[in-house]
Amino acid sequence: MKVLIQRVLNANVKIDGKLINEISKGYLLLVSFTNGDNEEIVNKIAQKICNLRIFEDENGKTNLSLKDVNGEILSISQFTLYADIKKGNRPSFINSLKPDEANILYYKFNDKVRELGFSVKEGVFGADMKISLINDGPFTIMVDSKEIL
Repeated sequence: MKVLIQRVLNANVKIDGKLINEISKGYLLLVSFTNGDNEEIVNKIAQKICNLRIFEDENGKTNLSLKDVNGEILSISQFTLYADIKKGNRPSFINSLKPDEANILYYKFNDKVRELGFSVKEGVFGADMKISLINDGPFTIMVDSKEIL
């Protein structure tokens, strides 16, 4: 499982020009799954993300968590995080989990984050979405379950 976290001042998702969801200060999460991912991995990654301290305190140090700043989350499914570009110029997505399985894990992930006490707004799984954001910092972190679990 990979999650790209972007600390944002605001973010939104549109489909066919229609606003689907938006947040103010918080995280824009791009969420992707690979073969072997399961609910246990989803739960551990959700906890890790919810406990990260990447917001600045009064001294400019990244000591504050999402909860400390009353932040929101916009979660977007993003299978392309598992693109393989080793051969040729066209990415292969063979490492991305099949859509029906990824869809289940995506909603389990969002539900786990909600269970941990956070507001989560979502895109639409598999849709052609347009994402807008103001990245705060910029501050962007890649969370890869293979590196931290």
